[in-house]
Amino acid sequence: MRGSSLHRNFNLNNVEQLFMAIVATNLKRGQCIKHDGDTGLILNLDHRTPGKGNALIAATIRSFQSGKTKSIRFASSDKVDVIDTDRQKLEFSYSDPSGYHFMDLTTYDTITIESNLLADSTDYLKEGLGVEVLFIEGSPVSVDLPATVELEVTEASEGLKGDTANNPTKPATLETGKVVMVPLFIKIGDVLKVNTQDGSYLGRA
Repeated sequence: MRGSSLHRNFNLNNVEQLFMAIVATNLKRGQCIKHDGDTGLILNLDHRTPGKGNALIAATIRSFQSGKTKSIRFASSDKVDVIDTDRQKLEFSYSDPSGYHFMDLTTYDTITIESNLLADSTDYLKEGLGVEVLFIEGSPVSVDLPATVELEVTEASEGLKGDTANNPTKPATLETGKVVMVPLFIKIGDVLKVNTQDGSYLGRA
């Protein structure tokens, strides 16, 4: 139904039926795994071959439960539980106490995601931003942002004249509340390009 809301309750600890065990060497970025009771998204993989012994796979995982990133090491022969997932492109609409609301532009359904599943992504969400949402068993668990976003400066102090040594910077507050360090010439109303991976200033849009 046009404009309807889909807000599903989902228990990440109850997805055993979705598991498929694969050898650690076959893991890929973007897959979801369950390990030691935690469920998360693989952000990066590093295959290492020590001088002695078997090869190791170092995986960087973002936990869906905590939103934090951690590293896990697997032996090349280890079996890892991979969870079946689905991805959809949605558009951010607005947030309220119940969560962050995204629209499917095909069906006009609204998907609600709780803030604890978004972690620092909320620093970059503005109305109309297109994102990719990861679903497990039909429920949203994570949001992938574009590599860069454009956000307007809402607060910034005046740069001091003559203070140009060593590329000085100052803090600027963006429309989402995110604070970034910017050059002294940036002023209120400027629209900036920001790196969503590390929150760094990339230039004026």
